[in-house]
Amino acid sequence: MDENLPLALADLFRSAGYDAATVAEERLSGAADSALLGRAALEGRVLLTLDRDFADIRNHPPGSHAGIVVFRLEDQRRAALEEAAMRLITSGFLERLQRGLAVVDAVRIRVRPANSMEMD
Repeated sequence: MDENLPLALADLFRSAGYDAATVAEERLSGAADSALLGRAALEGRVLLTLDRDFADIRNHPPGSHAGIVVFRLEDQRRAALEEAAMRLITSGFLERLQRGLAVVDAVRIRVRPANSMEMD
């Protein structure tokens, strides 16, 4: 989990059975985006973030990483983020994301798999 997400979100994913780690726990606070994505890929982890730059498939094409989830919410308070995270958890998209991109907004989850076929 990127450092721009509340630490409590990691606990939410852990309680749902995911092996979640924060940037701080990985000792990557302040690291460049490329370093974060590289470490996540090395460990086979999906990177969760609020940083919309990670949704740019020209710079981070599906298949070039282990997976990226970008929370694209106008309301970025903890409660709104937790609601969006729960929708992601219960959607089943995380299990199918493998090397793809998911963008989670207030009402939907858009997924672009590594094979570039889009699912909603």
